[in-house]
Amino acid sequence: MAVVDVLNTKGKKVSQRDLPDELFNVPAKPSVLHEVVTMQLAQKRSGTAAVKHRSDVNASRRKLFRQKGTGRARRGDSKSPLLRGGGVVFGPDPRSYAYKVPKKVRKLALKMALSTKFQEKNLLILDQFELERIKTKEFIKIIDALKVKNALIVTEKKNESLELASRNVPFVKVLRSEGLNVYDILKYENLILLESSINGIEGRLQA
Repeated sequence: MAVVDVLNTKGKKVSQRDLPDELFNVPAKPSVLHEVVTMQLAQKRSGTAAVKHRSDVNASRRKLFRQKGTGRARRGDSKSPLLRGGGVVFGPDPRSYAYKVPKKVRKLALKMALSTKFQEKNLLILDQFELERIKTKEFIKIIDALKVKNALIVTEKKNESLELASRNVPFVKVLRSEGLNVYDILKYENLILLESSINGIEGRLQA
């Protein structure tokens, strides 16, 4: 079981914390991480691309000219896909790109992502993250004290002051522990866990 330092918002060590090897010392397999990240990105796709088919076009249904005697090809109404402004035959319709990966694989990938941050020494544990005022300036002071610029901050529960103070800071995201996911962990260079959030993560992944 690994032992890590717990820091305060000034970057000073205040205590130590044990991290279970089954969560923070799992060998990473790129294929598993890739599979889960691809699934997450597929779920984010809007899938709203659409065209108007013949029945969706708002136009007259009058036959453009008589069937015979003109020497031209027979023609129906102006909604025909062969005419400009008519319907589209094989265009896209709204669809969902979402698919699921087995739950065990998702849990394993999350453990691998956490282990990767720990092994690369990009994991920080904070005792708490309290702001005196809801000010972006105050938040940036703490981030500078921790010597990080690109970070994902994980809290145990909703921390409105922290979320509001950080929302205009680029390359920083605040996430609650129940929403922790592989894509966000790998996207940000550093992972900052509040000490209170670790129990929730352990309970979620060891269940």
